[in-house]
Amino acid sequence: MQADAPVPPPVILGIDDLRPLPRATRIARTSGEGIRLLREHRDRFIDELWLDHDLGGDDDILPVVTLMEEAAFNGRPFRIGTIFVHSANPIGAETVVRSLTRWNYRVRRATA
Repeated sequence: MQADAPVPPPVILGIDDLRPLPRATRIARTSGEGIRLLREHRDRFIDELWLDHDLGGDDDILPVVTLMEEAAFNGRPFRIGTIFVHSANPIGAETVVRSLTRWNYRVRRATA
C-alpha cells in the first residue's frame, strides 16, 4: 500500500501596503510587487488572494486588477480560489469587486 502524498500548504497571497496579513504565504507592498508576485504564480493555483485598494502615495491596486482582467479576456484567467478585497476605501473596494466579478473571479468583500 502506498502512503498518501503530503498535501501542499495553501498558497495565500496578499497585496497590501500596511497590514501584516498573518495567514499570507507571500505579501507584496506595491502594485508593481503585486504584479510580479502574480506572474511568479501564473501557472499555480492560488488558494486565496487578499487585495487592498490604496497602496500608499499615488499607488493603488488597479494595475493588478488590469493584469487579472487582461488574463481573463485572453482566456487564461489566474486560477484563484477566492479573492478577498479588504480596504478602508469603500468606493475603491467596490470598484475592484465589480471589475473582477465581471470576469468570473470569485470575489468577496472583507472588512478592513
